[in-house]
Amino acid sequence: MIALLQRVLEARVVVEGEVVGAINGGLMVLVCAERNDTVKEADALLAKLLAYRVFADDAGKMNRSVADTGGGLLLVPQFTLAADTRSGARPSFTPAATPEEGRRLFDHFVSAARASHAAVETGCFGAHMQVSLTNDGPVTFWLQVKPRIPT
Repeated sequence: MIALLQRVLEARVVVEGEVVGAINGGLMVLVCAERNDTVKEADALLAKLLAYRVFADDAGKMNRSVADTGGGLLLVPQFTLAADTRSGARPSFTPAATPEEGRRLFDHFVSAARASHAAVETGCFGAHMQVSLTNDGPVTFWLQVKPRIPT
């Protein structure tokens, strides 16, 4: 599973002219399931995301997590993060989970996030979305949890 997180002052997702998710300060997170990902990878990625220290403490150092600050989480499904861009001028999406599996894992990720964090908003899986944000910093991190494949 992949998460591209951005520390934001505000962020929102619009679908067909309607705001479907919005937060003030917190993290806007693009979430992608890859082939062979399971609930285990989703849970591990969420735990890492909630504990990742990207907010300043009193000394100005990045020592506080979104769980520490109580900031918002805006979770947006984004299968293109799994693109293979190694050759040619057109990305391949073979590394991404199937749409059905991607939806199942995204829905699980959102449910688990809502069970452990108070302020969770989302985009819409499979919809054409307009995402806007004000990145604070800018601060952007790529987190990835790869499935363990038996050897």
